[in-house]
Amino acid sequence: MTAFFNTTVGMSYDWAWFTATIVGILVIALPLMLAVAMIIYADRKIWAAMALRRGPNVVGPFGLLQSFADGLKVFLQETIIPSAANRMLFLLAPIITFTVALIVWAVIPFQAGVVLADINVGLLYILAASSLGVYGIILSGWASNSKYPFYSALRAAAQMVSYEVAIGFILISVVLWSGTFNLSGIVMAQQSTLGLHINAFGINPLLFPMAVMFFISSLAETQRAPFDLTEAESELVAGYQTEYSSMSFALFWLGEYANVLLMCALNATLFWGGWLPPIDWAPLYAVPGIIWLFAKILFFFFLFSWVKATVPRYRYDQLMRLGWKIFLPVSLFWVFLVSGVLMWLRVGFQS
Repeated sequence: MTAFFNTTVGMSYDWAWFTATIVGILVIALPLMLAVAMIIYADRKIWAAMALRRGPNVVGPFGLLQSFADGLKVFLQETIIPSAANRMLFLLAPIITFTVALIVWAVIPFQAGVVLADINVGLLYILAASSLGVYGIILSGWASNSKYPFYSALRAAAQMVSYEVAIGFILISVVLWSGTFNLSGIVMAQQSTLGLHINAFGINPLLFPMAVMFFISSLAETQRAPFDLTEAESELVAGYQTEYSSMSFALFWLGEYANVLLMCALNATLFWGGWLPPIDWAPLYAVPGIIWLFAKILFFFFLFSWVKATVPRYRYDQLMRLGWKIFLPVSLFWVFLVSGVLMWLRVGFQS
């Protein structure tokens, strides 16, 4: 795109790069916001179907405009700031949460060569950027000057840190097997895995347990059921969002669902072939890679909704036990197992 603005439009290289970057950001961010609105609708429809209810069905055809109606209602509401709150940090917290949820998408490859920033340390960038989300939650809880939001923020911080440690070790196993931190390289390393003509690390017996653990850790990292202890209504009202209203409240919701979509994309990219078709068969490559990626994202989002509609909420001690006493030692052991197998077989994939 930089070359287009440089040669066709006649811009200098610096301005061409700047314009191409801005266009690339908008091409990702605007559809992402639309996708967030639609998956909120899909989430409610899936829950309703599993509870034998209708779900949203009034606003627009089949209720498709319900999310936009909710957004308009929130936009028109008054922003209420508690008198004892720290005004600046109170307003800054949802902005941080929303912004962090967007910047991580910069390194997600939608198909071969279609990525905003194809950096060699893409996986490290995701870990670094996504971990910043905890600051927005901590600030919202502290700045509200209310005990329920503050207690929820502490819970959220402990929960996110706990499962980020396990996720880090899970990703090390993927990096060892693929031989690169670049997300496009990780996707290409999944082509015809183990010679079975199936494009996925998930069919690898050595990495499949890590794929399952990564999916469960994704639920905890995004604070989705059964790990939604930060918003346990019977204990914390609405958690760290209790004192928020209007668009500041909406930014938390947008950030949360953008993170859910991100985790669905990472599940698809790291373990299930990303933009590659499920089977390494030439006719399937006629379908654009972005379609395969979106199909996998939607599948994982359905699993997210399915779990929320059917699995009861964990107690907090169960949540911490799962993260520290099960996932952490197992993922650490798997790093040694994968590295040992690779050393023994003297095989691997080089980017």
